[in-house]
Amino acid sequence: MQEEELKRGFGLSTSIYVVIASMIGTGILISPGYMMASLGNYTVIFGLWVFGGLLAICGALCVAELAAALPRAGGEYVYLRQAYGPMPAFLSGWTSFFLGFSAPLAVAGYIASMYLLNPFISSESANANIIFKISAAVIIIAITLPNLVGHRFSALTQNITTIIKFGIFVILAISAFIFGNGKLANIAESNSDGNVDIATAATQLFYVLFAYSGWNAASYLAGEVKNPGKTLPRSLLIGTGLVIALYLAINLVFAYAVPISDIGFDNAEKLPQLAVANLFGSRISSVFSVLLGLTFLATVSAFIITGPRVYYAMAKDGLFPSIAGRISQKGHIPVYAMAAQSICAIIILFITPFQSLYKYAAVGLSIFALLFIAAVYVLRWRQPNLERPFRVPGYPIVPAIYLVTVIFMTIFAFIQWKMPSIFSIGSILIGIPVYYIWIFVFRRKTA
Repeated sequence: MQEEELKRGFGLSTSIYVVIASMIGTGILISPGYMMASLGNYTVIFGLWVFGGLLAICGALCVAELAAALPRAGGEYVYLRQAYGPMPAFLSGWTSFFLGFSAPLAVAGYIASMYLLNPFISSESANANIIFKISAAVIIIAITLPNLVGHRFSALTQNITTIIKFGIFVILAISAFIFGNGKLANIAESNSDGNVDIATAATQLFYVLFAYSGWNAASYLAGEVKNPGKTLPRSLLIGTGLVIALYLAINLVFAYAVPISDIGFDNAEKLPQLAVANLFGSRISSVFSVLLGLTFLATVSAFIITGPRVYYAMAKDGLFPSIAGRISQKGHIPVYAMAAQSICAIIILFITPFQSLYKYAAVGLSIFALLFIAAVYVLRWRQPNLERPFRVPGYPIVPAIYLVTVIFMTIFAFIQWKMPSIFSIGSILIGIPVYYIWIFVFRRKTA
């Protein structure tokens, strides 16, 4: 049993840090710029961030019930298996390996290297891309190694990198309004609400939810958390709440620093650097770039810690190579699953242009979010006597708010982002024949 093999060595603080580090990533740096370019309205932008935060809280409340009732390593894979059976759970794990963790790990490593090296290497130079990729691979390896040792080093690495990350963003938010050269009148000067198309606003909410994704991160460690019935709900809600407050503050900083008319699709990704340059000058912008690179080390660490627990759970069910189910005798860590994910991320880093991963990932991950949030209803109906140390307040309304909104968004995503949405669904559906082939081969080996 996974509960007997994995050691419950993570406490409340590390669980909160994992949630925070998983949530604060590329989304808060890239999403605001594209939203400004697409919507041209700060009032609507802030409204979407507030609404997205409320949806994240709804999702966290639902996952808190599932995680407390089923405190096993694997996150949504465990909930989907319990609610719907092995094939949907396999598709979730299949998607997680490539789309949910390895690809974002590659992107986080690349973004970290880009910001760390930006003051020294121009992103427009001929060799910049390959230098950034090599540096990203080194970062992934360097953070994977201490996580292979055991819970103590995993917790220490995650805690330190997350404190650095959260602290840098908090310092930025406070310093912007005390020492920065900006103006709140930028908000009033943006376009009127009537100019915002509802379909555009719906798809922009995908950017917001992508930035908020990670509110379920502590659930992946459920098999290794002390006192999971209390620790998991607290970590999910505290971590999510802190990130929502931080995101609203950072968006206010961007609005304070940059007139919305200065941002277009050609410079949307450079919004954070432009904001810091406007507030404090170009020299501080270079220092901020390095600090921002350091913050992404926490994101890299969070992906390295959480993802392998899914493959570990799948291996225990015979739905992933059995080696992923092995743990180190000394550290009680799924070392092979962790190493496999990091290797996959490095391969993706060098072979995939990931400019389109943003839309591709957002649609696919939202579909599985629908399934595991709906699992709250399914398990309440199928297993009414299941012990639930935490129950969703406001049930059945709270899960319904999340489900209805994401269904609405997904419909508009297929209208606005047709090809990325089709590719996202296609990559999930490919997992169906893979599942049956795997089951056939596995049963023959064990017969």
